[in-house]
Amino acid sequence: MNKKIYDFSGKKKIWFGLSLALIALIIAFSVIRGVEIAIEFKGGTIITYSYEGDVKSSDVQSDIEALLETPVTIQQGENLSGDSKTFSISFSYDQGLSSEKQNSLTSLMQEKYPDSNFEVLDSNDVNPTSGREFFLKCVVAAILAAVLIILYIAWRFKKISGWSAGVCAVIALIHNLVFVFGTFAVIGFEINSNFIAVILTILGYSVNDTIVVYDRIRENKKIMPKASFTELVNVSTSQSLTRSIRTSITTVSTMIIVSVVAYIYGVESILSFSVPMIVGMIAGTYASLCIASPLWVWWNERKNAKTVKSKK
Repeated sequence: MNKKIYDFSGKKKIWFGLSLALIALIIAFSVIRGVEIAIEFKGGTIITYSYEGDVKSSDVQSDIEALLETPVTIQQGENLSGDSKTFSISFSYDQGLSSEKQNSLTSLMQEKYPDSNFEVLDSNDVNPTSGREFFLKCVVAAILAAVLIILYIAWRFKKISGWSAGVCAVIALIHNLVFVFGTFAVIGFEINSNFIAVILTILGYSVNDTIVVYDRIRENKKIMPKASFTELVNVSTSQSLTRSIRTSITTVSTMIIVSVVAYIYGVESILSFSVPMIVGMIAGTYASLCIASPLWVWWNERKNAKTVKSKK
């Protein structure tokens, strides 16, 4: 065989240790710093103001936080019905925003920026119920997808211990999703609908890469019937390495271009999708090559060792 064979299975302790260390850091960071939850999941108020001229969003944010005594999120935009600009101010407020507080907020903006003609365009209280229902539906969909993945892989790869392969594939998927969550937590992106979109996209992307590796293992099982689990995985993963890396480079490069453009123009809504996608795709390629298959080897080696031990 001319193709160079890499010892992926032999280094499984390194892969597992590296992943567990990074996951532990993500969990610690999330607990210590906290995670930003979008208003549609926790409820609150959104007020949109129109204004003229140039106003720094950081100044407006500090003024409003001082008045309301709660963190706020500000998004700038353009008023399509005129030449003015807009500020969308969102924040969590358990009781909703009273008319007195809203009037005080508007008066503050008009006093602080008398030349900017601040006016209220829209004000809404956001009920978290619909957002939570949407989140729960996505969780149910992800769990159902995981069960179907296990069943599909168990049936398609039954000649190479399909049940264990399916479970290892799902563990690798969970590994990828933790890294996506960690990206949101570390960078400070809100957990919002973009988070759900990235999660569902990575679910489909990552499992496809893993199945390609499993398919190579199944084909090599016919060619190398006497090969051990370790040999099968090393050969099959090495054969899939170039394809996996090229696919990953193509998709990641596209997302990097999107991220650069979004950063230049300050479009955070796109950045909060493209940047976690980059991390998720890299983690997905890594998990398909270094987590799913080596974990499958470890599973079957332990199973065989127990079988041999029970026969003695």
